[in-house]
Amino acid sequence: MKIALLQIAAQGTLDGTLDKGMLFCRRAKELGADIALFPEMFSNGYNIYGRPAADWIREAIPADHTFIQAFQALSKELNMAVGITLLEKCETGPRNTLILFDRFGKRVLQYSKVHTCDFDAERNLTPGDDFHVADLDTESGVVRVGAMICFDREFPESARILMLKGAEVILVPNACPMEINRLSQLRARAYENMLGIATCNYPISVPDCNGHSNAFDGVAYLPELSGSRDTCILEADESEGIWIAAFDMDRIRNYRRSEVHGNAYRHPRKYGILCSEEINEPFVRKDYRE
Repeated sequence: MKIALLQIAAQGTLDGTLDKGMLFCRRAKELGADIALFPEMFSNGYNIYGRPAADWIREAIPADHTFIQAFQALSKELNMAVGITLLEKCETGPRNTLILFDRFGKRVLQYSKVHTCDFDAERNLTPGDDFHVADLDTESGVVRVGAMICFDREFPESARILMLKGAEVILVPNACPMEINRLSQLRARAYENMLGIATCNYPISVPDCNGHSNAFDGVAYLPELSGSRDTCILEADESEGIWIAAFDMDRIRNYRRSEVHGNAYRHPRKYGILCSEEINEPFVRKDYRE
């Protein structure tokens, strides 16, 4: 299964961004992609820093906006799934959202970022309330996919919940510098849950981003190898473009049936403290919200 990571910058207008996004989706299809994935909050290019919140909040669009409908129609036209991201307009305040259309134009998954960066501008966003998975019918077969967005990566619970819900691949729209520690987090999420992770970032032309979109397949051990293998199957450079991450789903599924990670040897009855809402020093933050 091939995922096209559209490491591209948004344009200055919604119409311009739409035209560019559709162009790159068409190019992704020409490259054989089963899924085209955009970086985080593509509808406004994640342009929320250094601006009054009231200005960028006005750029939020509803989930049924013509911008979204265009990608829905395109997914059906191209027979290719499209994961489009947006600053979503909601009654409770804007959300940072991914909408995934399958190759028939059906909306199969809608996810809003749970772990908003409340220490900065994302404090003005409404967090999502759950993690979702869906069966995605691709030309390469049905794959159970989930999603998390950028900062969600830094919480092991995000990918763990998706794994427990059956996710085989996690789509991760992103908007931040991809450096060794963040890459290590994604590597760990894939390794410990024995699943694929595909992360799409903005190119270096976008402030506070540096490209390096990436993919990990989580398969650390193979019978023919004496030691472990690098689970990174793709890391882009800094420039704008399309990178294709090819996941061997048979290999991932066979690996999950035999290896020790994921949900094979967990002891959840001993993890009660993980559900505690108590926060003690040195982790108390005044801007934390439930």
